[in-house]
Amino acid sequence: MDINTSNALVYLVDDELPVRDALSMLIKMSGLAVSSYDSAEAFLNNYDPDQRGCLVLDVTMPVMGGLELQEELVKRNINIPIIFISGNADFIDSEKALRLGAFAFLEKPFANQIFLQTINEAVKKDLAVNE
Repeated sequence: MDINTSNALVYLVDDELPVRDALSMLIKMSGLAVSSYDSAEAFLNNYDPDQRGCLVLDVTMPVMGGLELQEELVKRNINIPIIFISGNADFIDSEKALRLGAFAFLEKPFANQIFLQTINEAVKKDLAVNE
């Protein structure tokens, strides 16, 4: 089955502007649309449950971290595939994220190809579930 990902949106949540800019550019260059946010709260205020795609989420952020956002999404019964990215997470963080249903957990620095392949797989999963 070939799934069209052209209508999908990658939500990107990272508090570091250089990281958001670099990853947004990379995602756009791969042909996917991206909407980036500097906080979990900003994402929650702008999330559209009817929009198919995935969430790329930094683990460590001020106020509400990635794991707390994931817990909030679970409480709200929002099942968007989450790809966690982290430069300083430990095994406990990654285990917790995956146990709560994260699609993937990538340690920074990661290869661009692996990052984009993971995003494409997550988007295709979301599209397939919601066909």
